[in-house]
Amino acid sequence: MALSRRRQRREVDYWPGFVDALSTLLLAIMFLLSVFVIAQFLLSRDLSGRDTVLGRLNAQIAELNQLLALERAQSGDFQDQIAALRASLAGAETERTRLQAALDEGRAAAPGAGGATVGELQAQVQSEQRVSAQARAQIDLLNQQLSALRQQIAALEDALGASENRDRESQVQIADLGRRLNVALAQRVQELARYRSDFFGRLREILADRDNIRIVGDRFVFQSEVLFSSGSDVLQAAGQDEMRKLAEAIIQLNREIPSDINWIIRVDGHTDNVPVSSGRFADNWQLSSARAAAVVRFLVSAGVPPQRLAATGFGEFQPLVAGNDADSRARNRRIELKLTER
Repeated sequence: MALSRRRQRREVDYWPGFVDALSTLLLAIMFLLSVFVIAQFLLSRDLSGRDTVLGRLNAQIAELNQLLALERAQSGDFQDQIAALRASLAGAETERTRLQAALDEGRAAAPGAGGATVGELQAQVQSEQRVSAQARAQIDLLNQQLSALRQQIAALEDALGASENRDRESQVQIADLGRRLNVALAQRVQELARYRSDFFGRLREILADRDNIRIVGDRFVFQSEVLFSSGSDVLQAAGQDEMRKLAEAIIQLNREIPSDINWIIRVDGHTDNVPVSSGRFADNWQLSSARAAAVVRFLVSAGVPPQRLAATGFGEFQPLVAGNDADSRARNRRIELKLTER
């Protein structure tokens, strides 16, 4: 008769279900936010290496631009020198022409008496010819240097163009890498979600028809009374039986999930808000952590790989329901299991 009345009260008590729905929505939002943060972290870590490469390329481009400016300045100096030498050569040619005309005129006017003057004029003409020849030699040398300088400038411009092309290619590669990383992260999240769904489905079959074991959102919830006595972190015999079933499901899951997916089962310990009375623990935080660690140690002893488990204690600071009544405190005393990425 008492069992019948308790079932009737459950059928009309909608508040726990409403709270569970809100908790599920909040946990789903927190999961999506954590996935986004992890994706941004991995992307920024990968892009930081690309930024280093781009920095080196930009430094090389700046250095090539400086070298190109210096080479162009030297080319301008050579052009000025060639122009000055050509002007000097033109002046020397003009002077030589004038002296040659004066020499011819002296020879025609005084073939006998003007011998000394003609000799001097011939010497001047020869001197101007030597100057002209030197000027031509300098012009030829400067032309050679100018040609070599133009070749260097062309090589620098080619190198600059190649660096700019590499820079553009790097930008394209970075954008493509970002897209591929986002796709890979989304695929990993979807794949892990599928295994999580299969895992929870298997746990539902193994641990069915138990009022003190529930699924809330993406977590499997054991009420503490199933596993531990009040104020203790020692697994009871009934709790060990439940944990053995859980260990079998985790071991099977470990065989199915690909090795490149980095996953863990996080075991979270929670207490109510009543201060601990046992001298072994300073507060509820220590008690919740010790209970989570006890579950993890038992699962490892049952064959679960230790690298696939993590123990976390939350004390009374993450309650499922608000309130200080006995029912609320009982719901808040729990062990939660969550399949997630490491």
